[in-house]
Order: sequence, then C-alpha cells, then structure tokens
Amino acid sequence: QVQLVESGGGLVQPGGSLRLSCAASGFTFSKNDMCWYRQAPGKERELVAFITSSGDITNYPDSVKGRFTISRDNAKNTVYLQMNSLKLEDTAVYYCNAFIGTGARFGSWGQGTQVTVSS
Repeated sequence: QVQLVESGGGLVQPGGSLRLSCAASGFTFSKNDMCWYRQAPGKERELVAFITSSGDITNYPDSVKGRFTISRDNAKNTVYLQMNSLKLEDTAVYYCNAFIGTGARFGSWGQGTQVTVSS
C-alpha cells in the first residue's frame, strides 16, 4: 500500500523559507522519479518540482525556479522541497508523489502540508 506523508508546512512571512519533507513507503522509492505538486484554493493542482530517481536531474516551472530546490535521500525514502524567498502566491497545500510519463504516478495522494505565506 502506497503511503506518502508530507510534513514541514506552516505560516511564514514573505521572503521566508520552509523545508518540506515527504516520507514514502509501499513502493520502490529509489527506482522512482519523484515530484512535488501544490494546490491553492480554487485552483488546479500544479507541478512545482521534479527529481529523477538518482537525483541527478531536477526541473521546475518558471514560477518557482531559482527559489525552490527538490532533493531526495534514497536511504530514508524521503524527498524534500526547500522553499526560499517565499511569496504570497506560494500559499497552497503541497503534496508529493512519484512521477511517471507526464505527471503523478499514484492516484492516491497524501494529506498534504499547508504552506501559508502572509504578512
């Protein structure tokens, strides 16, 4: 049974930083590309970071490029998202998932972690 448990969210001021974690189980983590998505109220879920299974390639949309960094620890079955220079528009619930083809591999998502950027 696939489990994805996100943590590390919170309330932060604009310009601040947060580090999110996602503990994965129920599949072979080290052989899967991973990603982070976010969903703001009233908006569709948006891909914000991608990392290959070995961690050698990452990719980001322009909206977060240069501010967000995805990384992983295959020994701990954990993927991270370091978020710096946070903006009001980064406010959303953040989710992790494995990545396959053009998007999330698993239809069952974790509970996500809320990130609120507010002054």
